[in-house]
Amino acid sequence: MINQEVLEVSKRISVLAGEAILEVYNNEENWQVEYKEGHMPLTLADRRAHELIAKELQTRFPEYALLSEEGEDNLERLDNPWCFIVDPLDGTKEFIKKNGQFTVNIALCYEGRPVTGVIYVPVTGELYYAEKGKGAFFKKGQEIKKLQVSDRTEDLRVVMSSSHGCEEMERLLEKYHLTNLVRVGSSIKGCMIARGDAEVYYRHNPTMEWDTAAMQCIVEEAGGIFRQMDDSEMTYNRRDCVNRKGFYILNCGQNKLV
Repeated sequence: MINQEVLEVSKRISVLAGEAILEVYNNEENWQVEYKEGHMPLTLADRRAHELIAKELQTRFPEYALLSEEGEDNLERLDNPWCFIVDPLDGTKEFIKKNGQFTVNIALCYEGRPVTGVIYVPVTGELYYAEKGKGAFFKKGQEIKKLQVSDRTEDLRVVMSSSHGCEEMERLLEKYHLTNLVRVGSSIKGCMIARGDAEVYYRHNPTMEWDTAAMQCIVEEAGGIFRQMDDSEMTYNRRDCVNRKGFYILNCGQNKLV
């Protein structure tokens, strides 16, 4: 029952964070872009969303650790089997481009594995969510439907990053003659596979825990495959938060590109 409570709270605050993001997004007077280590952009929207989410989660679930992209990392989290993994604004580059392809990501992990995942797309109002063993779902307005990956094994639809080029992926596309491509930002790519609108996503470049935790839970509960490039399982609440091995998402194992 605790996971269900966490899921409901995460869904609610992801929408609230999305509203806070849109307040900045729709008012360019608030657009002050700073740059963090690694030349990663940071906006007022990132900070406001983080403050809202962190306050709500720490108030409702003070016994759980929190790892957020925009928060100070407290390594005491390593001693806690429960840890929220949060990206308050996934796709800041897309936010700055103003293409709408950014999300709010909230996951709860237990002993390194995601047990709940929520992804909210503020511009479209799309809410994706999953609980381990209970399935993955999509909600927009009053519509709620269960997510299921496609069974497609031909004319594969591939999703790729809008902002991060990848030579390895370009070589795979050429090798397998894949031309049905969609370039899209943030964790929307994983959501597209979970809802059956794409079959393949390979990410060779490094990402961070908060980029993938919620997405992994949703993809797996929709019947998809999420693995690191060496086929090992991705785990979370690590000392090193960088996903250094890359990862791939597939609707089924038959579509693995090697």
